[in-house]
Amino acid sequence: MGITKTFGFAFKTNEMADVLKALGNPARLKIIQYLMDNPKSSGGDLLMMLPLAQSTVSKHLSELKRVKLIKGKNLGNTIVYSLNEKTWQKVKDFMLSEISSKSFEEV
Repeated sequence: MGITKTFGFAFKTNEMADVLKALGNPARLKIIQYLMDNPKSSGGDLLMMLPLAQSTVSKHLSELKRVKLIKGKNLGNTIVYSLNEKTWQKVKDFMLSEISSKSFEEV
């Protein structure tokens, strides 16, 4: 894969592109859907729900945390994951204001 050129674009544009790219994976989308219905889920909960190896699930969780779509909180020996509402609000705002306000002819 090639390197994505980010120079010359606004920080907000690069940030949102990174977040949306992270969402472009079926396993990550499934994790997000699961956390919407099951807030405060452990890594074990997510592992049971996905047909993937533990190391693969960990990589997906790391990517979602990197772009701040989810948060992980240590509770004893367990990490409990939840959605990061602040980032989700940014995604909603972007989709509503930046994309839905434009017609396809403008894009």
